[in-house]
Amino acid sequence: MTLTQSYLCLGVAIVAEVVATTTLKTTDNFTRMWPSLAVIAGYGVSFYLLTFALAVLPTGIAYAIWSGVGIILVSAAGWLLHGQRLDAPALIGLGLIVAGVVVVNVFSKSISH
Repeated sequence: MTLTQSYLCLGVAIVAEVVATTTLKTTDNFTRMWPSLAVIAGYGVSFYLLTFALAVLPTGIAYAIWSGVGIILVSAAGWLLHGQRLDAPALIGLGLIVAGVVVVNVFSKSISH
């Protein structure tokens, strides 16, 4: 698997995880069948694709990207779908997370084996 394919798998895994996490709110503690199945499927696809990304990417780098991008996307989905607002300190914190992911990807030599 190439580095590009690995990043593609990671990207799709992140999107599947974000969909699953965002859908959790609608499961009503897993009492609603269809949202619950969507959550289980989303996490299943997510972790399956993550295994392919980890074949090339170091675990720490992949997880940093996973968590950073996931936090941003889940926060955006919460705002768009559920009307959840973020205050200035939360937005600053999210900005720092994005900055960390950029630093890891642009400046770290950990990805080149």
